[in-house]
Amino acid sequence: MCQRQIVKTATVPAEPVRLAESLLRWFPGATLSSASEAGISGFVLHRALTTAGITNLVVNPASVAVAANDRVKTDRRDAKKLAIDLADGRLRGISIPTEAEELARLLPRPRAQIVEHRATIARQIKAKRHQFGLIPPASRRLMSSRYLRELAAWALPAELHARLTLLADQWRFAPRQLLEVRRLLRAQATAQAELETVYRSAPGIGEVVARTLATELGDMSRFVNERALCSYTGLTPSEYASGASIRRGHISRQGASRLRHVLVETAWRALPRDPILQAIFDRIAATRGKQRAIVAIARRLIGRIRACCRHGTTYAVGTAG
Repeated sequence: MCQRQIVKTATVPAEPVRLAESLLRWFPGATLSSASEAGISGFVLHRALTTAGITNLVVNPASVAVAANDRVKTDRRDAKKLAIDLADGRLRGISIPTEAEELARLLPRPRAQIVEHRATIARQIKAKRHQFGLIPPASRRLMSSRYLRELAAWALPAELHARLTLLADQWRFAPRQLLEVRRLLRAQATAQAELETVYRSAPGIGEVVARTLATELGDMSRFVNERALCSYTGLTPSEYASGASIRRGHISRQGASRLRHVLVETAWRALPRDPILQAIFDRIAATRGKQRAIVAIARRLIGRIRACCRHGTTYAVGTAG
């Protein structure tokens, strides 16, 4: 697009460096701006374009306005829509992490996946035992290495024994992976000792949650205010206003769901450790319910941690501000 006119369309191979070279060859001497959607390829395309001197904007695909009755979606239509919105200044880019920040996130995220995978395997083992009547429906016994040894000693059909053995081996392998990830996380925390101290000083935050928040949010300097931080984490309530009527609904759920999950779980653990937060929770829960109250505490908690990062201080438990 140039002066609201389409000057060129092209289909190119999905190779970022070649695309950047083609753009420079097609428009020699021009000042170029581009937009791309965030996707599975990460920020490789963005970095290739910026290295070539092209200003690139990475946008969230869900944030691109589309007519409600528009049911046709193709790459050509999406590219044209992005180009028009970019030329009109209607696009908002997302925050681009550095390559070092992306690498740092490769530890906490897989750890959460391993924990979930291990829980899934435990449910599969329990389902097979239920399927063949090996345990009563009301059994609440938790999975453990001792129980797997007992299970291996049972006289079972060969097929069922093989299936349970495979699942048990996967379940036993997960703890070894978690130990290795913990070692790497501790080394990472040592390298970021100052930031780690701030996060660990907050109530309810241990070494795993501290690493998750530190890698996802950093020192929070990129957020201009607390509202921007809450919007990024998706903890801001949605709002419906018409005339004098204003109704606030559920949270916006923007950003990564795993980050909201960690913040809410941390808020629950922080309540018995910080009497001020507990008093705020009780006051809100009395009129708005516990679910809304704990989301408010999560917003308050992450806002306080941001203030600690800004001022270079640790969290002061039991203070009102």
